[in-house]
Amino acid sequence: MSAHEPRVFGFIGRLLISALSLALAAYVVPGIRVDGYLTVVVAAFLLGIANAVVRPVLVVLTLPVTVLSLGLFLFVINAAMFGLVAWLLPGFAVDGFVPALLGWLIVSVVSWIATKVLL
Repeated sequence: MSAHEPRVFGFIGRLLISALSLALAAYVVPGIRVDGYLTVVVAAFLLGIANAVVRPVLVVLTLPVTVLSLGLFLFVINAAMFGLVAWLLPGFAVDGFVPALLGWLIVSVVSWIATKVLL
């Protein structure tokens, strides 16, 4: 067992947890559609990249609005990341702000709980 195996398992585990939580969000929220299993995994991967690269830039750029809204504007940014992935990926569709917000909320909560329990 090498030193890289736990890290790889952690990445793959988190990706699968995110994909399952995204599939749950698509099942529960009426305005979210996913075409297949591969689309769910790619969407989870892109969502992770968007949250790691694009989201921090948007948080810094919108800091005054976020402060004035007492942090509530972060919900808009998170829903926008969900919508950005839907815009980039064919086979993954979100029908507006409310489904994106609910989808983000489900993915975040389920991923957080599953990561704490399983990994």
